[in-house]
Amino acid sequence: MPTIVLRHVSKRFGPQEPLEAGRIAVPTAHLFDTSRTHNTGRPRGAQEPPDRSLALDDLSLTIRNGETLSVLGPSGCGKTTLLKVIAGLLKPDSGEITYDGVPIQAIPIAERGIGMVFQTYALYPHMEARENIGFYDIVRHQPEKIPERIRHIVEVMGIEVTHLLSRKPPTLSGGEQQRVAVARCLAREPKLFLFDEPLSNLDAKLRVDTRMQLNRLLRHYQITSVYVTHDQTEAIALAHRIAIMRTGKIEQVGTAHALYDAPVNAFVAQFFGTPPMNLFLGYIFGNAWEGRGFQVSSIRPGLRQGQAVWLGIRPEHIELGDHGIPAPVEFAELILPQQTRLVYATISGQRCTVRAPLSTRAEPGDLLHLRFPPENLYFFDCDSGARIG
Repeated sequence: MPTIVLRHVSKRFGPQEPLEAGRIAVPTAHLFDTSRTHNTGRPRGAQEPPDRSLALDDLSLTIRNGETLSVLGPSGCGKTTLLKVIAGLLKPDSGEITYDGVPIQAIPIAERGIGMVFQTYALYPHMEARENIGFYDIVRHQPEKIPERIRHIVEVMGIEVTHLLSRKPPTLSGGEQQRVAVARCLAREPKLFLFDEPLSNLDAKLRVDTRMQLNRLLRHYQITSVYVTHDQTEAIALAHRIAIMRTGKIEQVGTAHALYDAPVNAFVAQFFGTPPMNLFLGYIFGNAWEGRGFQVSSIRPGLRQGQAVWLGIRPEHIELGDHGIPAPVEFAELILPQQTRLVYATISGQRCTVRAPLSTRAEPGDLLHLRFPPENLYFFDCDSGARIG
């Protein structure tokens, strides 16, 4: 299985790909503009400005032999363009892509051994599912191999597709079409799997079931795989490592634990994690950080006096008590599987999310008192967003 290396790859938006092959540009504000909110009412990392010229901007990335790497990022950040460049469907304007040290242009398309699964499945609507799955063998005039391939696929994925074989894609449900698309990908004995948000059109239950099937498949074959998604749960469940992408660049690559515990900048800190990290703007004075309406003392050394700094803290690290930072409750959300509740409060008009025990009383209008333990604080430079310390 190949090790894929991208070195300083750039790709401009072309006339046929205005923004990620048909994605619509959404005007956005500054990365930390707290007037912009996510569906939970929390400020989130902004998406891309629609007027940027590069889909991929001097991007370097290594995908290790046999690993599953998930590319995670907001819509329009260049994920699908990256996948197309890796597959050789798009030629980069600059930079180099190699498979085991061989430039991709030097490898004939038929010998690259790429299996792709698309968001829209891309099945041939006039062909039965059997012909879709066996298309690789049909074009090579070896249809006698199709039954054995299907038997092997059913065994590996732990699902049954036999009852679908005589039906055409328009008569199949979304989940059934997805199974056929994955089976077709497997039937060509790929050296490289490329997945472009394959579960995004499925309902919640089907998404969970299919995620388990994909996990079984990836662990069985141990084929180098790139999985593009905007869903953190999918990325964490399926990938060995995750690459966080924004505006055509890779912000950070690492395991889920590394990204969560040690984000390199404020974008990664807020984008990765549900609910996202709380961020508050303030300044350093003495051994304290002072923000709007509250301060935190005994912070780490090495911060410049008067420096503008974002203070970050995860919702689960905030402590409740009888004394502390006053925070009126706006509303609370029960998370029964985790036996917790998410409490959405405000501190001097700034949104703050707290993950509290299920027994916590938190009705709209109640006043909570919060404590930010110094050992769980993150600091990010206000201008660059880079993590400090």
